[in-house]
Amino acid sequence: MRVGQELLSESAEDLFENAPCGYLSTSLDGTILKVNRTFESWTGLEREDLLGRKRFSELLSGGGRIYHETHYAPLLRMQGQVREIALEIVRGDGSRLPVLVNSTLVNGSDEQPKLIRTTVFDASDRRRYEEELLRAQRKEREIVEQFQRSMLAGELPASAEIEVAASYQPSDNTLEVGGDWYDAFWLSRHRVGLVVGDVVGRGIEAAATMGQLRSATRALASTGMPPPRVLEALDAYAVRHRVGFLTTAIYMEFDVDSHELRFACAGHLPPVIAPASEAAHLAWKGRSLPLGLGGRDESARPEARCRLDPGSVVLLYTDGLVERRRQSLDVGMERLVAEVEANRSEPPERLTANLLHAFETGERQDDACAMALSLRG
Repeated sequence: MRVGQELLSESAEDLFENAPCGYLSTSLDGTILKVNRTFESWTGLEREDLLGRKRFSELLSGGGRIYHETHYAPLLRMQGQVREIALEIVRGDGSRLPVLVNSTLVNGSDEQPKLIRTTVFDASDRRRYEEELLRAQRKEREIVEQFQRSMLAGELPASAEIEVAASYQPSDNTLEVGGDWYDAFWLSRHRVGLVVGDVVGRGIEAAATMGQLRSATRALASTGMPPPRVLEALDAYAVRHRVGFLTTAIYMEFDVDSHELRFACAGHLPPVIAPASEAAHLAWKGRSLPLGLGGRDESARPEARCRLDPGSVVLLYTDGLVERRRQSLDVGMERLVAEVEANRSEPPERLTANLLHAFETGERQDDACAMALSLRG
């Protein structure tokens, strides 16, 4: 009890000087008027070199000074206080101390601001944790990207009559990869299958689901099923194995001999078809619900068909290519049709690359995928 009383009897000066945080008092222009011993210890700066000689902003890193000028100081004046502002203080030896800063305006007897009181908390441990978390997220992304690339890698079909190419780009604003996927493969000597899909979610789980559905699509298509039956079987697979719920996908087959294109779409965006003698357009037929919901619709999944002459181009894509927060999806799809029309004479590899470049804004929220089938003229 006596020890406890001795500890509780410490003076207000001791409480101030040895507090578990740094204390500063500054004038309204930021000139430092008072600091405690804790602040001196953390920063390696002596109060004799600070009081009346330095402004608080002068102790900050370059970026911190800019933030102090453009955000911190204006907010303090408007609100009378700021809370948990992350800054860096440059220590006496030149190293940087990550801190969280709270400041309050103190009014005088005339109710006008006279002083700024600031507390500084050492955020070194928090910074290390954030950096470790960021490294772990980047490592996870690298693993998923490697897995995704391995799944999407492989030679795409090509012959004297057709050429297929695809381009893929991850989102701009997330460390996690998405579940966009594509595939193209020969079904027989004269028939080629193409599929593009988009799994709900992000990260390892989405990438694993993408791999399962991609492999299942290949296996189902190899049995000779037409596109609607492939989607119905894929739908049953998704329900049975509880994977890919609400995944969107479009599967199509092209017969090199007859030039017939057949496709079915499970909730996916419509393909762009640019016939040799016509303007590019969206193909809205052959549509049905996303995977996992098909069994709730009494009607079978429909199919669309058309015949394409040499010189025609077909584009499959995911919503990440055309979807933007401040723009309607219709606008994005209309622009995509115009871009396909403008680039239709390009080889498929350049066409898809040009499309991703044309829609690059630095604010893509989702992965983007584009795959083109070109009939050699």
